[in-house]
Amino acid sequence: MPVARPDSFAFRVVARLVRSFMFAITRRDWQGMEHFPEDSGFIAAANHATDLDALTFAHYLFDSGHEPRILAKASLWKVPVVGWALRSTRMIPVARGSVDAGASLRVATERLRAGDCVAIFPEGTLTRDPDLWPMAGKTGMARLALASRVPVVPIAQWGAQEILPRYSKRFRPFPRKLVHLHAGPPVDLSDLYERPVDTVVLREATDRVLDAVTRLLEEIRGEQAPAVRFDLRRHPEYEKKQTTYPPLPEGAR
Repeated sequence: MPVARPDSFAFRVVARLVRSFMFAITRRDWQGMEHFPEDSGFIAAANHATDLDALTFAHYLFDSGHEPRILAKASLWKVPVVGWALRSTRMIPVARGSVDAGASLRVATERLRAGDCVAIFPEGTLTRDPDLWPMAGKTGMARLALASRVPVVPIAQWGAQEILPRYSKRFRPFPRKLVHLHAGPPVDLSDLYERPVDTVVLREATDRVLDAVTRLLEEIRGEQAPAVRFDLRRHPEYEKKQTTYPPLPEGAR
C-alpha cells in the first residue's frame, strides 16, 4: 500500500522525520493491512507496552495509507517539540480525569465521521501486566465505537519494548530490533448498537476488542496469554509508574 499523503506541510515534515527515524532503528514485520477499510473511517485499537510503540503504531498506519489521529494524554501537548509535532499532525488530546475528558471523544467521533483513522490504546496507559500482555481496558474506546458505529480493527504490536523498555530511560536502538504489527478483521460489535450504553455493554465491547488484540499477540509471541486479564482495579499498587513490579497475588495470573 502507498504511504499517506497529508495535505498539511507540517504533517509531511513530521512524518518524514519519524519515518526516517523508525526505518533507522527497526526491522519490520507488518501484516494484516488488508483489514483496514478504504471507504469509511475506522478505529485502530492496539496494545500498549512501551512509550515508543506510539511511534511504531503511527508508522504502521501511515505507511498503510492512513493519517492516524492518535488519542494521547493532554500533558504531552505542553512538551517542547513533542507538542508542536502533535499539533501539526492533528492528534487528539485527552484530558484524563477532568470535565474536558469527554471533549476528546466528541472530536474523535467527528474525525471518524469525516472518514479518518482514529488510533487508540484501549488500555488507556501502559500495561501493568508483568509479562506485557494486554490488561483490562478503559471504556473510552468502547464509547467511541458505539457512538460512531465504524469498524474497529484490532492490532497487536510487539518488539518496541526491546528498544525502550516500559518506564525505562535505557534507549537501545542498535542493533535494529524486529518490530511486529499485525492487524486482524474488524471486531463485530453490531449486536451492541441498539442496547443501552451502560457499564455491561461498554465492558463487553472493550473485552471483545482486547480479546482480538490478545489473540493476535499470542500468534506473534508464540505463547498463551494468562486466562485472566490483569486488572488495575484489583491491583491499585500497580497504578504508579514502577520499574520493579511486586509479584502478583496467587490466582491473579
